[in-house]
Amino acid sequence: MKLFRLAALCALLAVALADPARALSLLRDPDIEHALNRLSEPVLKAAGLSPTRTQILMIDDRSLNAFVIDRDHIFLHSGLILKMDTPAMLQAVIAHEAAHITNGHLARRPVNMRNARTAAGLGMALAAMAGAISGSPDAAAGIALGTQNTARRVFFSHTRAEESSADRSAMRFLARADVDPRGMVEVMDVFRGQEALMPGRQDPYARTHPLSRDRYRVLDRLAETYADDGGKADAQARYWFARAKHKLSAFIRSPKWTLNRAGESGYADVAKMREAIAWHRRSQLDRALPAIDAAIAQRPDDAFLLELKGQILMESRRFDAAAAAYGRAVELAPDNALILGAHGRALLAQGRTGKALQVLERARARDGQDPRVLRDLAVAHARAGNKGQASVVTAERYAMSGRLEDAALHAKRASDLLPRGSTAWQRAQDVLSAAKTAKADK
Repeated sequence: MKLFRLAALCALLAVALADPARALSLLRDPDIEHALNRLSEPVLKAAGLSPTRTQILMIDDRSLNAFVIDRDHIFLHSGLILKMDTPAMLQAVIAHEAAHITNGHLARRPVNMRNARTAAGLGMALAAMAGAISGSPDAAAGIALGTQNTARRVFFSHTRAEESSADRSAMRFLARADVDPRGMVEVMDVFRGQEALMPGRQDPYARTHPLSRDRYRVLDRLAETYADDGGKADAQARYWFARAKHKLSAFIRSPKWTLNRAGESGYADVAKMREAIAWHRRSQLDRALPAIDAAIAQRPDDAFLLELKGQILMESRRFDAAAAAYGRAVELAPDNALILGAHGRALLAQGRTGKALQVLERARARDGQDPRVLRDLAVAHARAGNKGQASVVTAERYAMSGRLEDAALHAKRASDLLPRGSTAWQRAQDVLSAAKTAKADK
């Protein structure tokens, strides 16, 4: 599946950068997210965090940065993932951000995630995540959104004292997780010299995570202290790191670059996966399909390779074959919301509206933050004659992207069509209330 780009978190995620007006988006890919989860699981457990609750999400940004917004989400820039050379380096970044969570460094942040006046887009997106966790799609609906100005006042930079505290905790987490602590020093090597640059030329990570010579020396000593406790990357960690990094690069870098370096990961199935992506991006289905089939032949029960085949077929307008590939992927990973959403999209393209509705509702119940699922749900409801449901879902999709005037228009339409007092009607009222609040704050 391609890297889904979401605009929903623009207002909040922008505050992690020096330029708060800059819009950011998430990159959603089930394979990459699975790989990041596999890599983060031992580190999060060592930090006392639940791997099923704390989600690792990827930002569409080529700069180097990582940050946290609450206990439940760690954000990694795509550029940082591509820059890491070993699993231990990426796990060290995750351990450091986990330390900011467990050490209480978020407590001083002037933001309340449960406040109805949270940043535009953020409230809806995080509430959608909460709805996915609870299993209730209604929990994700109609969340009150605030203004972008609120988000621009939020400040995520860390003090030197916090960085020192996070460093020590992260080293302990890596040792407990049997991850090589030298990975942390290697990450800091990437950022050495950043403080000598003008702020505008520094990577965001250096601006929000101050690095001094003293801090580097302490890190180096800590790594030596924990060297006997932290192990080397195991085979599974090396594999999933290679798969995440090289799939990401195949979608971001030019197809020619990818084809010239397809085998550099050291894994035959990853090489074939990269070739398939490159040929697909060149619109050469006759070469993309044999490549992805070769990867699947090596891992026939891999839902994520089958999902990628579904994407290739779907974007080549081979809807029947795409639905079959996605269907098999769903059988292997029945709770993966991104795969379910893609399957529903393929079913909708086939004209199987009833079945598509069922699958898309399942996807939304597990992860309500994907606007594409809401768009497809609205289409499915409209085709099924459920005009009120189509309008309220469309209102929620616009609210999620911060387009509150459009959201209010569709919410009003839904209110006129839906039974007064029904769950869907109440969701429409929530969107109307959010739009009214945001307008008053301008």
